[in-house]
Amino acid sequence: MPVLDDKKALILGGSRGIGAAIVERLTQDGADTVFTYGGSTEAARTLADKTGARAVQADSADRDAVASIIKDQGPLDVLVVNAGVAVLGDPLEQDPDAIDHMIDINVRSPYHAAVGAARNMPNGGRIVMIGSVNGDRMPFPGGAGYALTKSAVQGMVRGLARDFGERGITVNSVQPGPVDTDLNPADGPMKEMMHSFMAIKRHARPDEIAAMVAYLVGPEASIVTGAQHTIDGGFGA
Repeated sequence: MPVLDDKKALILGGSRGIGAAIVERLTQDGADTVFTYGGSTEAARTLADKTGARAVQADSADRDAVASIIKDQGPLDVLVVNAGVAVLGDPLEQDPDAIDHMIDINVRSPYHAAVGAARNMPNGGRIVMIGSVNGDRMPFPGGAGYALTKSAVQGMVRGLARDFGERGITVNSVQPGPVDTDLNPADGPMKEMMHSFMAIKRHARPDEIAAMVAYLVGPEASIVTGAQHTIDGGFGA
């Protein structure tokens, strides 16, 4: 039996890569699923047609837009925040506006989305943030701002888990290492550098990340909360 029958799920940032794999997995598990997308209109339409999930366009940097989408869904059983950006480079030369935009998407949006969803979430609901192993380890230069945002997710998850714990709502982070997506392909220019840090020297597949998310939002994870679940091939070991 599908384990998420009668559950309503919203994935913020679901049209490509890890997000698309999560949409596919949660719909496969029976959830009534909605996902947001930014500019990837064709990918969103294709995924919606394939899975039966509903696609809604939204700018994850726009707090009001995200709040409106969450409100429109009614009570959610599952919220997965996957939307994120990475701005890498010399901090002395980076555009401060680009860093602030990354903070808006990677930190402010997940926080306000989680709080907004929790207002009407039934007892026993599930909130999952897609973080990064770079919240634990940044082994190369140029990633300070990105690591800052992913470390912030860790604190957010720990705090919200306590805030919502009396209602049985769990809050967790999934922390991927390198994942084979169009933004970080397994045969891309950073392959050798990334694999040099890993015990298992390959990129993860998006469906492997989605499988961990599926466990955390499923019935067997009702006691799992306030934790960072790293899936990185030993990148941070």
